[in-house]
Amino acid sequence: MRRFSLLLIILALICSSSPVSAQVPRIFGQGAAASGMGNAFAAQADNPSALHYNPAGMTQLPGVQVMAGGLLVGGPLSHRGPNGLTTSGDHDGVIAWPAPAHTYITANLQGLGVPLLDKLTVGVGVTTPFGSATRWPDTSPFSTVATFSALPLFDIKPTIAYRLLPDLSIGAGADIYTFAGLFGEGHAEFQRVVAPGIKLELNGKDAALGFNVGALYTALRNGDGLPIVNVAVVYRSQATLHLDGVQLINGVKIRDTTTTLVLPQVITGGIALWPVRNTEREWKLELNVDYVGWQSVRNLDVRGPDGTLLLPQPQNWKSTYAILVGTEHRWLRINQMPGWEVAVRGGYTNQQTQVPDATFNPTIPSADLHIISTGFGLLCRGNGSFLGLTTCGSLGIGSIKAKVVGVDLSYQVSLYEPRTIAGNTLDRVGVNGFYQNTAHAGGLSVRANF
Repeated sequence: MRRFSLLLIILALICSSSPVSAQVPRIFGQGAAASGMGNAFAAQADNPSALHYNPAGMTQLPGVQVMAGGLLVGGPLSHRGPNGLTTSGDHDGVIAWPAPAHTYITANLQGLGVPLLDKLTVGVGVTTPFGSATRWPDTSPFSTVATFSALPLFDIKPTIAYRLLPDLSIGAGADIYTFAGLFGEGHAEFQRVVAPGIKLELNGKDAALGFNVGALYTALRNGDGLPIVNVAVVYRSQATLHLDGVQLINGVKIRDTTTTLVLPQVITGGIALWPVRNTEREWKLELNVDYVGWQSVRNLDVRGPDGTLLLPQPQNWKSTYAILVGTEHRWLRINQMPGWEVAVRGGYTNQQTQVPDATFNPTIPSADLHIISTGFGLLCRGNGSFLGLTTCGSLGIGSIKAKVVGVDLSYQVSLYEPRTIAGNTLDRVGVNGFYQNTAHAGGLSVRANF
């Protein structure tokens, strides 16, 4: 009953947490530990961010566990036209705000006295998995095509996981995509200049339902029963948002509009190996491969409530693959820091562009992408000393005390390959040219086990 009461309290806190806006078409980083490993985490999935990376991994998490954090994202956008004129853009500021964020809670139901629940773990999360927020000046050569876009969409993820066999777990969850006005404008937004001093805005919002399923298989264990070879498969379904909103001219409503936005399916396969795993230290290597079904984004046509086509916006995106590799070295026993664990991490991601030259839009900084990651983690168990003032096991509220407290930091630099756009269908307004973009993301996650 005590564990069940704690679960209800934390669930209430999460349900009242605030949504945030995402900054790129697909956010790489839903937990600082995973981010530090290049997001190659589906086959490890041993902290509460398993809710995102592989729900089956939740069966590895004892008791009640909570995790929350976010990313600070920034970096320059640059365009040089055929005439040599250079234009600079950004992510709606030096640092995008509100910042992308994540919140998770998991609860293993073992010990509640119900045999059927002993192998069941439940959880809920809130993430910002998709989105774009980019800004170009109103004086850019392509200002009549686009100056600003934002998608403050977030995903509510109720999830369950079950250990079918000692070496095989499965998980499944819903993805409830929606908007809210607590942060940002509470809707998808697109802006462009139609004439000097006249700005057009299109916006819209909706809610949609998707799902995700995952499996985690331990192919080999060491003498202590710990995994040293894990294999993972994860599927995230497609979801469709019908963005009902309005068209504005200089802030004045002109008409009601609707646009259909398809969020793509994602299939992930992963394998994790621990060349070293003993009571002193652990060393993990992991490889993940993502397939992202961007071909489902055929158009973003703007229509009236009666279906009349107001603004054709063909997209014809193509599906892509991403290769993610990561490593983690964790020291489990440190003589100078009793009760503490220290981890260092590194990773690399290669992602293909999904947007062809013909329909390239400057507000989606799409190009072949290289993401280099690094990270650092500290975990303090109950007997560890916190700043020399108290033990980590005494941290908590009232009679609810944490057994483990952890902090993870990550840094990612996203290096977009320079891209020259030629033959764009909107070239009459200056979209063609040379694009060069870089993004930096610093991540923080805090976790506690009860």
